[in-house]
Amino acid sequence: MDTQVDLKTLGGADRIVYVRPVDVAELPEEVRSEIVGVDHLYAVHAPDGERLALVKDREMAFMLARQNDFSPVTVH
Repeated sequence: MDTQVDLKTLGGADRIVYVRPVDVAELPEEVRSEIVGVDHLYAVHAPDGERLALVKDREMAFMLARQNDFSPVTVH
């Protein structure tokens, strides 16, 4: 999963993205093969559900969102 998305080109007026934990076991094999020693990651999603990024921790997900002028919201 090497697709690169320019986060600044996404979103509407409210600029919200959703952050949620993801079990590595739920990810496609091509992604799992690149991840060693980690049980879960955090995904950043657009309002339409598109996964924009996977990062190692919640703090990094929020920082990434804010650096791209988005307002991150936690989803369970």
